[in-house]
Amino acid sequence: MPQPLPNLHHLELFYHVAKAGGITAAVRSMPYGIQQPAVSGQISQLEKDLGVRLFQRRPFQLTPAGRELYEFSAPFFGGLGVVAERIAGKASKHLRLAAPATVIREHLPSVLEAVRKDCPELELSLFDADQRTIHGRLEREEVDLAIAELEDKPPSGTHSELLITMPLVLLVPVAWKRAGLGLEELAASKPLIRPADDTSMSRLFAKGLSRAGIHWPSRIEVSTLELVEAYVARGFGAGLSVMVPGVKLPKGVAAVALDGFPELKIAGLWRGKLGPLAEKVLGALKERARR
Repeated sequence: MPQPLPNLHHLELFYHVAKAGGITAAVRSMPYGIQQPAVSGQISQLEKDLGVRLFQRRPFQLTPAGRELYEFSAPFFGGLGVVAERIAGKASKHLRLAAPATVIREHLPSVLEAVRKDCPELELSLFDADQRTIHGRLEREEVDLAIAELEDKPPSGTHSELLITMPLVLLVPVAWKRAGLGLEELAASKPLIRPADDTSMSRLFAKGLSRAGIHWPSRIEVSTLELVEAYVARGFGAGLSVMVPGVKLPKGVAAVALDGFPELKIAGLWRGKLGPLAEKVLGALKERARR
């Protein structure tokens, strides 16, 4: 039967005791608080698990078995501080961020350019992701910060900060708007182009239609707002979108306001404690949204 592995916490305590030259000295120098009786009891348990005596108490002296164990464990426990500092240093300049393609393309470059002035060694991992994928990446802690639609409260354990609220609009060929076609006329006579059912934008639009007493099923479902614009421009139908500040509509496309419909909220999302770099980027995004 193989020898059971020693308790790693007990092994760490032994390392500190061996390095300091005794239990009392170790208690004074250890990086976290622990009482002397607790250290003594856990070292005794380690010796019992290993079936050997690791050191003499008075005067303190490692036994041959204790010397061998210390020489084995010292490189690992002694090097933890250096490794932690190196990892923390890398983390302080590396940001993993997920957002829809429109945000990454239209808004992030200027924001990150400003952040890079304060952090010249900025390293980035940018993920083009929809709302469902973003929440999955946050749950698996694959990203430090995400920019996504916020329909209700964020999932448990996820923090959020509202960046901007944008009104829903219908995009139509310019000729349809010039003809004075309103929402009811469009719903009665034109195909609807919109994102998939499970997106916040489509759910908000469905709520607005329900309040207005209008039934308008989609004829064309697309994965991006760019595709909505492209198919509207070619006359395939009226497309659901949002009025994004600073983004011009394609030639031949006009927007019809959806008064009284819920608005789309865009928020920064993260889990745990927001790191300094992610906090700086979030602050820059808030400023851009404010402007």
